[in-house]
Amino acid sequence: MEDDHFLYALSSNNAWAGYKAHQNPHFFPKLADGQTPQILWLGCSDSRCPETTILGLQPGDVFVHRNIANIISPTDINTSAVIEYAVAHLKVKHVVLCGHTSCGGAAAALGDTRVGGVLDTWLTPLKAVRFANLEVLNAIKDDKARATKIAELNVENGVKVLMANMTIREAIEERGLQVHGCLFDIACGRIKDLGFGTKGGKGGRWGLDGQEDVVRGRHAQIVFRGAKGEMSVR
Repeated sequence: MEDDHFLYALSSNNAWAGYKAHQNPHFFPKLADGQTPQILWLGCSDSRCPETTILGLQPGDVFVHRNIANIISPTDINTSAVIEYAVAHLKVKHVVLCGHTSCGGAAAALGDTRVGGVLDTWLTPLKAVRFANLEVLNAIKDDKARATKIAELNVENGVKVLMANMTIREAIEERGLQVHGCLFDIACGRIKDLGFGTKGGKGGRWGLDGQEDVVRGRHAQIVFRGAKGEMSVR
């Protein structure tokens, strides 16, 4: 029956909650007192990209906004509200825009047929990325590689939008907020830092420096490395 999936999810939640409470009796009471996430994650709604899971972190560690194809539009009030709350009020230290391989939105943007409904409108910015990079994309003959490339270009374009956001710019200047553009490889489970974003603190320059910044969760820590490095879990 179709309901079996939902009933299993409820049963799994009950088991998880019981385990967490047994493991740490203070976990949920402390969680109920408030949140102090250090990361704002802007990602794709794809079911294979659950941010807290792939980062190895816990509830309360990551503030999240996800949409189809992780598109960052300056006129999207939903995205803007999430950014403003996370950056100006929660004072996150890192903004991570993460695309992924095997993205359905990227594949749709590479095609010339209509998807249908509101999706065509939503994917317009990604189509614009395609048309602005036709020469680069057409030079890639492998379909999967071409889809990965447009996903990377989409992240680069999104980071440019983030870097122009006044809330983010003020936080960069005032307290060294860092912005990272990343790609999650579904086939191996690794997150690659694409090198788009801030350069270690103030100024909003492109590329990352050689420093490390550590974000500690309840059972793991994320290390943000400098240029040519990766965002890794320890």
